Amino acid sequence: MILLRKASVYLAILGAIGIATFVLRLRATSNVPIPPPPLPPAAKPFPQAIGASGLVEARRENTLVGVPLPGVVKAVRVAVWERVSAGAPLLELDDREARSALAAQRAQVAVAEAQVATARASLRRVRDALTRVERLREGSVASAEALETARNEFAVVEAQLATAEAQREAARAAVGQTETLLERLVIRAPIDGTVLQVNVRAGEFVIAGAATPPMVLGDIDEIQVRADVDEQVAPRVRPGARAVGYLKGDTSRPIPMEFVRIEPYVVPKRSLTGASTERVDTRVLQVIYRFPKAPDRTVYVGQQLDLYIEE
Repeated sequence: MILLRKASVYLAILGAIGIATFVLRLRATSNVPIPPPPLPPAAKPFPQAIGASGLVEARRENTLVGVPLPGVVKAVRVAVWERVSAGAPLLELDDREARSALAAQRAQVAVAEAQVATARASLRRVRDALTRVERLREGSVASAEALETARNEFAVVEAQLATAEAQREAARAAVGQTETLLERLVIRAPIDGTVLQVNVRAGEFVIAGAATPPMVLGDIDEIQVRADVDEQVAPRVRPGARAVGYLKGDTSRPIPMEFVRIEPYVVPKRSLTGASTERVDTRVLQVIYRFPKAPDRTVYVGQQLDLYIEE
């Protein structure tokens, strides 16, 4: 019993020493000064300003190029950074099936035209016969039954000609439809701009309305930023307000912004900065500013900026 009492006393003493040592070390670490941030934060350019995060986009927004029909990519005609004009081919879809159908439809047009020519010749023949019977009837040589028969035959051949012409026009319309389809299988640039992204290669299968577009175009001669302002401070944003932006990691060179417009529809926030305090369920008012490209500063589409909007 004496040994157990002594051991418990020694253990209590050791526990107290351990706790005291832990407390002393904790105090020592708490007194260590917090190191400064690797980059100084951006200074407010205005006495009263609204902070917002923005996303760089092309002038008149990025153009997500889609395909009208699902299919296999036959060829990709452009590359990233390539400048294209409106109407320039971007990519081509496999058109072998459409070309086979076009050849068959053109053959049908030729057959229909031959049928029209035959019907017209038959119509001329029965018209001549009808004319002769009418003259004979005037001289009381041909009977009334013969005249009626000639007229009926003329009506039948005339209807056959109308049917043949309708079939010919239907065949021509099918050819035109297939030619339009072939034209649609060549995806062309809707605007003048620069190819920002290519997400498809030859031989891949693409579908219409995919979440990831095959290509992204944009006019980046002048770029703009879409700033997200929290809905709680949105009423303080004034149309035409000045703004200054800073690139992430570059707080020494402010970028003067030119006001473009305020989007009149408040939307859920989608552009996240990654901050631990950021709320992902916030609704934001989007304000558009533009700024010219500078030769000494590289700004890419999709890059984030910190904006200060003057109140």
